[in-house]
Amino acid sequence: MSRHTTLTLVRHGESEVTVRQVFGGATACTGLSPLGVRQAEALRDRLHRTIDLAIDELWASTLPRAIETAEVVAPSIGGLRVRTDPDLEELRPGPEADGTPFAEYEQRFGSFDQWAQPHRPIAPGGETLASFHHRVGRALFALTDRAPGRSIMVVCHGGVIDAAFRSLVGYSQQSEWLWSLNTSITEFRRLLDDDGAPTGQWMLMRFNDAAHLEGLPRHTERD
Repeated sequence: MSRHTTLTLVRHGESEVTVRQVFGGATACTGLSPLGVRQAEALRDRLHRTIDLAIDELWASTLPRAIETAEVVAPSIGGLRVRTDPDLEELRPGPEADGTPFAEYEQRFGSFDQWAQPHRPIAPGGETLASFHHRVGRALFALTDRAPGRSIMVVCHGGVIDAAFRSLVGYSQQSEWLWSLNTSITEFRRLLDDDGAPTGQWMLMRFNDAAHLEGLPRHTERD
């Protein structure tokens, strides 16, 4: 058995909700943009060409943009079945904010500093920053608790990757988000003890690795 568990986080490809500039919760998310599909295919092709990653389990959040990305990538890592977990979703905006244009958010729900008020929902029925971080940390620890010594890929979201840094390696710089590129690779390792049981020791191996995107546009041009 390996002396560590590998957790590889992949941000989804560019989404239609990003192109439309709206909050993309469970109702509004309609999956990847055409560029997002190309980005996912570029990652798939990179993994086909290399032995960069040997993956035992493939997971995704339940939002369409993450599932689609995982399904594109799956053939390059042995055709693994995509398993889903709702706790791997992006911060949940709630039913009133889901689908709201970014430009209208402040007018409809007011502006506030999430870091100064981490227990305030971002909109009625939405999630707080504190509960989001707790949800993500719990989900990632649970995944690696169940699979000591294995290699797990999770296709998720920029906010989830940011929350992982705070939950796993104690990144604590507030008011500063870690901006992950679409389909970028971020890799952590969780060390095992002498008996092969998971410890609380995590190591960051790489962050925001998006070499496969060379030559692609950074984002879809908006009118």
